[in-house]
Amino acid sequence: MTALRLGLPLLLGLALWQGAILALAMPAFILPGPLRVAEALLANRALLAEHAAITVTEVLVGLALGALLGWLSATLLALSPVAARSLRPLLVFSQAIPVFALAPIFTLWFGYGLGSKIAMALLIIYFPVTSAFYDALTATPPAWVAQARIMGAGPARILWCVRMPAALPGLMSGLRLAAVYAPIGAIIGEWVGASRGLGYLMLLANGRAKIDLMFAAVLVVAVLTILLHRAVDALAHWVERRQTDT
Repeated sequence: MTALRLGLPLLLGLALWQGAILALAMPAFILPGPLRVAEALLANRALLAEHAAITVTEVLVGLALGALLGWLSATLLALSPVAARSLRPLLVFSQAIPVFALAPIFTLWFGYGLGSKIAMALLIIYFPVTSAFYDALTATPPAWVAQARIMGAGPARILWCVRMPAALPGLMSGLRLAAVYAPIGAIIGEWVGASRGLGYLMLLANGRAKIDLMFAAVLVVAVLTILLHRAVDALAHWVERRQTDT
């Protein structure tokens, strides 16, 4: 049943793709067909795997650091109303700046290696994780907090033992969004300045008119993003089951 649910949308997408080519008479150098892209994927599998390894490293490190920083930031905001009033507008402002505008700056600061791409991935996922976790921390049922205070728990213990467990679904929701956004940050960073990675390979293939290879790289990014999202979703379900069991 799971295979059927996944296979039907895939077949529908491929049919629409091929149908658009036939209906619009699109030449292969503008929109290659699914079979042509599959051939490019197979013929360049080693090259794609090499560049995919770089992009996956950037995404995973950026996701881990962004999740950790978002968790710490949300905890600080929940502990201190003064910090919440002072820093939340800065968080919103950081999202008002287009990431494309920051990518050249990060490349200048961190160089053309992994650092600038990790920073881009971190930046693009930091706000969803922080915002989702903070909102969940502040939405703890008041009765739970009141009961903890009656039992003599202080603010730090209430946060750790009551509000954080209650806010775990919010954190997992933020991580689900982060899993989708993190590859975007890494690819943008590779577009601006890189010598490795799937984003760099897309630009290289486009510049050499190898559109089928470019589409193959896009397909690899899409598959990696789906796999990452499913992995985070599985982790979220595991955490929620553990929480229910306890």
